[in-house]
Amino acid sequence: MARVSASFPADVEDAGRRLAGVAERTPLQRNARLSALTGADVWLKREDLQVGRSYKIRGAYNTISRLPDDARAAGVVCASAGNHGQGVAYACRALQVRGRVFVPGTTPRQKRERIASLGGDMVELVVTGDSYDEAAAAADASARMTGATLVPAFDALPTVTGQATVAVEVLEQLGAAPDVVVLPVGGGGLLAGCGTWLRAVVPSTRLVGVEPAGAASMAAALAAGGPVDLPEIDTFVDGAAVRRAGAVTFPLVRDSGAELLAVPEGQICTEMLELYQTDGIIAEPAGALATAALSGGLVTVEPGQTVVCLLSGGNNDVSRYAEVVERSLVHRGLKHYFLVEFPQEPGALRRFLDEVLGPDDDIVLFEYVKRDNRETGAALTGIELGSADGLAGLLARIEASPLRIQHVAPGTTAYRFLV
Repeated sequence: MARVSASFPADVEDAGRRLAGVAERTPLQRNARLSALTGADVWLKREDLQVGRSYKIRGAYNTISRLPDDARAAGVVCASAGNHGQGVAYACRALQVRGRVFVPGTTPRQKRERIASLGGDMVELVVTGDSYDEAAAAADASARMTGATLVPAFDALPTVTGQATVAVEVLEQLGAAPDVVVLPVGGGGLLAGCGTWLRAVVPSTRLVGVEPAGAASMAAALAAGGPVDLPEIDTFVDGAAVRRAGAVTFPLVRDSGAELLAVPEGQICTEMLELYQTDGIIAEPAGALATAALSGGLVTVEPGQTVVCLLSGGNNDVSRYAEVVERSLVHRGLKHYFLVEFPQEPGALRRFLDEVLGPDDDIVLFEYVKRDNRETGAALTGIELGSADGLAGLLARIEASPLRIQHVAPGTTAYRFLV
C-alpha cells in the first residue's frame, strides 16, 4: 500500500500550478444557518461551483496533464459515479486527449448528459453495471485491452494530490488554520489528499470524514486493517457509494488521524432540503454529506470554533427531489406506512378516518383494490403526521381499533417491497 512521501506538499503545489486557469478558485462562504445552529463559525467551501460542479476536475486534470505524449496518444479510460467522469471529460477536451468514461446505470441522467456535453467528440460515454464497482471493472478491462491509461476516481497519488489543492485554497482564503475541517468520503481521495496536506501543514486542525451510512467503506477498512468489500451498499448517495475503499487512499486516511462517522441517508436528504430552501444551494446527496453531519449533531464542535465543511458537488437531478423529500420525512418520523385490512362493508373507511387518524394527520397514499370474493381488502396507507411526537397517539389509536393494521417499518423487507 502506498505511503505519503516527504515530497507530498511539493507535489500538491505542483498540482496547483497545473490547475491554475483550469479549475476555479471556488468561494469560501460563511453559513449563517449552520453557524447559528452550532454556535461555531461555519464556512462552506463551495466546490459545487467548480468546473463540472464538483471538485473532481482537480484530480482528473492533474492526472491527465502529467501524461507523456505517447500515453496521451493512446487515450484514457475512467470509471465514475458521475462527477469524476465530468472532470475527465473536461480534461480530455481541454487537452485534446481521447477518453472513454464508464458509469453505472444508477448514475443520474443529469450527470450523464453533463459528461457528454463537457467531453464533446473527445469522449465516449459507456453505461454499464449497477454499481460504481462494476463500472470500474469494465473500465479496467478496457484499459488493459486498448492500452489506454486508467484515470482512477480516487485511488492514485496524482488524483489525491489534485484533490488536496482544495485544502490549500481553504487556508489561503481563511487566512488562518481552521479548528475543524469536515470532508465527505467515498473512495477516500479527497480525505486522503486534504487530510495528508493539512496534517503536514497545520497538524492542530481536527479532521472529520463523513460517509453515507449505506456505504461506509472507509470505516470498514479502518476496522479491518485494510480495504474490504461491503456485502451490500445503498447507492442513493451515488457520488460516495463505493463498495471498497482505495488501496492507495486507505493508508493515507489512516495516517491522517481523521475521525470517521456515518450519516443516515435520511439526514442527508433533510440537509439537501435545508441547503436548497434556506441557503439557496443545490447540492447532490454526496455534496451534502459534510454539512449533514453538522446539522444532524453527529459532529460535536465548540462555540466559537472555526469549522470548514466541503460542499463537494451540485449535480443533482431535479427528478430526484421527490425521493429526497420522501426519505427526509421518513427520517424525521413524519411519514409512516401501514397495511390496513378493511372489511368490505359501507362506512369502513369513514371509521378509520374518524377513529384512527388524529386532527393533524394526513393521508398521503392510499392504494386499495376491492375484491368481491373476500370479506376484507388490504390497503397500503401512507400517513404524514403534523409532528413526530404524534406517532405514539396514532399507534395507541391503532391498537384500540378493531381494524387489523400493520405498521410497515423502514428497513424491513415489506417496506422495501411495498414503498
